[in-house]
Amino acid sequence: MRGGTAAQLYWMARYMERAENIARILDVSSRMALMPNELSERASVWISALNIAGAYDSFIERYDEMTRDNVVEYLALDSANASSIRSCIQAARENARALRGTITTEMWESLNHTWLELRNVDRAALARRGERDFFDWVKERSHLFRGVIDGTLLVDDSHFFIDLGSAIERADNTARLLDGKYHVLLSSVDDVGGAVDYYQWGAVLRSVSAYRAYRRIYSNDITPGRVAELLILRADMPRSLHACFDNVIAALEALTRGRDNECQRQAGEIHARLHYGRIDSIIASGLHEFLTDFIERNARFAAQMQRDFMMVS
Repeated sequence: MRGGTAAQLYWMARYMERAENIARILDVSSRMALMPNELSERASVWISALNIAGAYDSFIERYDEMTRDNVVEYLALDSANASSIRSCIQAARENARALRGTITTEMWESLNHTWLELRNVDRAALARRGERDFFDWVKERSHLFRGVIDGTLLVDDSHFFIDLGSAIERADNTARLLDGKYHVLLSSVDDVGGAVDYYQWGAVLRSVSAYRAYRRIYSNDITPGRVAELLILRADMPRSLHACFDNVIAALEALTRGRDNECQRQAGEIHARLHYGRIDSIIASGLHEFLTDFIERNARFAAQMQRDFMMVS
């Protein structure tokens, strides 16, 4: 496969996953902002959302005031923000249009329909529709697109590059979301173990569709350590770091066909830390440090993967 085609498949998947992840960040931040306590009265919830999305500095340059409406507009609809939901879906659609001869008709129609419905949504339309309903719609369109891929695309190199894009982007977001919310909640919620704490961590779990999975594994007692374990080390949790790198390893093995390369070595190193890691050791040595290191390693691996397969310098 040509490096350019591989790159378009990879970034099409990353952009759609990123759009869904931004919707999840906004959803959990909206839930937390509903709490009538000190946490919601400060701007920390929305600063955290911007930091997780890597958009704090660019937001400050564009907006004069840190308000809920401004943050939601910037992360959801602002075309000047390359990582907004609107920009991500548009970029995914442009990559898909260049791939019309590679992807299936159903994949193109799914993405194109999503863009056509989104492009005319403005701040007023978002307010009429309701933010929660809009975030759910973005997640549903992303889920539909992944389902169309699995149901119509040959399981060949095209599929594997899409799998890599989705897994790398998802792992990055899960790590950023957990790091950002863990820091905000532990430093801001006084009633640790109480009703407020339970609600806030429940909101984090719901934002990654993990609330029911958590209750099945750990029952009703929600603790920060168990949330971290679920989202980092549980291979059976689809959005965990471990599960993402299970998918990365599987895709790389299919693409390399037994040939060793540097990106495969890096992925194996990251995967081993997740496969054999223990949450007590991770927390004892510093969860923030672990997650920051993971984000950096994941970014280096992604860059190396592009050099190995897509001729990107």
